[in-house]
Amino acid sequence: MSEPKKLHVALFPWLAFGHIIPFFELAKHIAQRGHNISFISTPRNIQRLPKIPSNLAPLVDLVSLHLPIVKHLPRDAEATSDLPSQKVPYLKIAYDGLQGPLLQFLKTSSPDWIICDFAQYWLPPMASNLGISLAFFSILGAWSVSFFGSSSSAMIKGEDPRSQPEDFTLVPEWIPFPSKVAFKLHEAKRIFQAEVKDSDVGVSDMFRVGSVLAGCDVIAVRSCNELEAEFLRLLGELHGKPCLPIGLLPPDDLDATCSEEDDTWLTIREWLDKQNKGSVVYVAFGSEAELSQPELNELALGLELSELPFFWVLRKQDSSVELPDGFKDRVKGRGIVWTSWVPQLRILGHESVGGFLTHCGYGSVVEALYSGLALIMLPINIIDQGLIARVFGKKKVGVEVTRDESNGSFTKESVADSLRLVMVEKEGEEYRDNAKEMRKLFADKGFHDQYLDHFVEFLQNDH
Repeated sequence: MSEPKKLHVALFPWLAFGHIIPFFELAKHIAQRGHNISFISTPRNIQRLPKIPSNLAPLVDLVSLHLPIVKHLPRDAEATSDLPSQKVPYLKIAYDGLQGPLLQFLKTSSPDWIICDFAQYWLPPMASNLGISLAFFSILGAWSVSFFGSSSSAMIKGEDPRSQPEDFTLVPEWIPFPSKVAFKLHEAKRIFQAEVKDSDVGVSDMFRVGSVLAGCDVIAVRSCNELEAEFLRLLGELHGKPCLPIGLLPPDDLDATCSEEDDTWLTIREWLDKQNKGSVVYVAFGSEAELSQPELNELALGLELSELPFFWVLRKQDSSVELPDGFKDRVKGRGIVWTSWVPQLRILGHESVGGFLTHCGYGSVVEALYSGLALIMLPINIIDQGLIARVFGKKKVGVEVTRDESNGSFTKESVADSLRLVMVEKEGEEYRDNAKEMRKLFADKGFHDQYLDHFVEFLQNDH
């Protein structure tokens, strides 16, 4: 019997590090199985990637494509984290300008597969014309993609029967099993506003993802059957093509973020070592979440009111948004506000940390449950974070901070109550225990490797 063919696989993520990093992890996993990789992004993003392990370096080619100059887009902005959210539509226009350079690369390098993201609505016909197989890799769970339409034509042609924000607060009729996957009203309103803004300057996200789903050969999802078998099956049925979970891509190891001797980690660890076991709330909202001044005030005052020790990573804030007067002095010794990069995996894995106040970015949730930490959930951005909060709330590994249904506002009391419930109160024991139990699934690398093996076999057999 002949050896399975060694593949050349190109990966081309959207320009956000919440997308780039999972794509890069998938690239390394495919390379580990002996296949050649072309990882495509822009020069600045390529420079910001984690170091490739020396044993994989010969198999991974980092390909830089230069973004075209676009009006309203700063010259050095190559990722969403480089921009305020209102300028991200211009980054999408620049990204669409990579069609020509990408076509040239694909013509000259002839990969067997290209694995793409949601944004490249123009890529399916390009890949088809060149005879290159196309996989769509969803960094979101199947529950999120399924929620947005019973068919890609609904996304592409705008035929979704849901025309009002209120419609998106209901579980869609095409989900045939019990589910809580739906938006809160304030989230649905923000989605409508964002879609209008995107359409004003370019192409809507719904059109983008619908086009990719319609034109790809296979849907790959960062998930597993043990987490959402019904949604994975449904997603394949909705779009009439194979839908393969690739596992949760749990972190390879803590050293991927920094060494034990890293100065930043030593400083942080020294403070954490002084705290009681399981007593500290880790607070982080990623590098892109934008809190308004009222939200920042209530969040800070809620942390203060909770009387719990906390470590708060506060990044990418508008310079006009400031912490409440006297806040740092009042929480001195009990709470740390850190404004630069931190080794998140090491912090989450420290024995003094007992819970994670999170915006519900999928990567952050995976890392928290990898460490067995219960969640206090405060979705900030639109699209997937609210749905993620519903899913993990139903699984009882965390609670959502109570908000005003119409405008999304929350109070310091609701923040403090949620924190104390999950961290210290008797009735929160269920969440703490369930999170520790879920760690068995999220941290079992051998188990997730089997999903990756199956996916790579599919790429080999179906090319």
